[in-house]
Amino acid sequence: METKRSKTSSQRLLMTGFMLFINLGVSPSSALDIHADSEVVVQNGTTGVLHCSFKSSEVVGISTSVTWSFQSSQPDTQFSKAPYVIFYFFNGRSFPAQNEFKDRVQFVGDINKRDVSIQLSPAQFSDNGTFFCDVKNPPDVTGTPARTELRVVLKDSLPQTSTTVIVGAVCGALFILVFIAVAACIVMRVLHSRHDYEGCTALESVSSEAPKPRKKLESSLEGSRSTSPSGPLQGPVIYAQLDHSGSKNSFHKMEPVVYADIRKN
Repeated sequence: METKRSKTSSQRLLMTGFMLFINLGVSPSSALDIHADSEVVVQNGTTGVLHCSFKSSEVVGISTSVTWSFQSSQPDTQFSKAPYVIFYFFNGRSFPAQNEFKDRVQFVGDINKRDVSIQLSPAQFSDNGTFFCDVKNPPDVTGTPARTELRVVLKDSLPQTSTTVIVGAVCGALFILVFIAVAACIVMRVLHSRHDYEGCTALESVSSEAPKPRKKLESSLEGSRSTSPSGPLQGPVIYAQLDHSGSKNSFHKMEPVVYADIRKN
């Protein structure tokens, strides 16, 4: 009896280990990662998009299914007690639920791109609550549904989104850049015109001062003329010694004579 019990227990252990091995081998990390916006604010009467996407190690096929559920935040309604299915997608087809969401929910995602978003139009105040996005992609079937809190408000209650702030900041920066560029152009023109004016005044001063050396030269010439004698200019004087005897002893009778005086008017 003891041997039979030991064999039975050992077989159970082997079967348990074998099943664990199969589960680990088939889906070592077969958990789906489902992501959605944590909060969406929509104006009453307009169209709102609830984004949802997933990550899976398996290829998306016809067996991939998407389920959207809704639980209202308003008490005493049919959707306030538990999540209620409002949309189902399977085998490439959409199946809206037979309730007040039937004609207002539309699939706007792309299952091949792992986008399973839906569109809600028009949004109503009764849509305030939590929307759940759940995806099954066999063999990846284990995943936590993503949650999105929807707030349907009046137009005046819409918060300033980050997109509006970014657009305003970009417009302000562009305005400042244009203002700086215009100011720089004005300053450059002023400096350029001032430079041209200074160049013209410099040329005028140079032209007015140019005749001064001629006057100075003329005055120096007049001074030299005034200092020179009033009579005609005297030319060079030629001195010569002439011998009139023609004798041998004439070498001792050299007399200095000045006979040449050339004058020039």
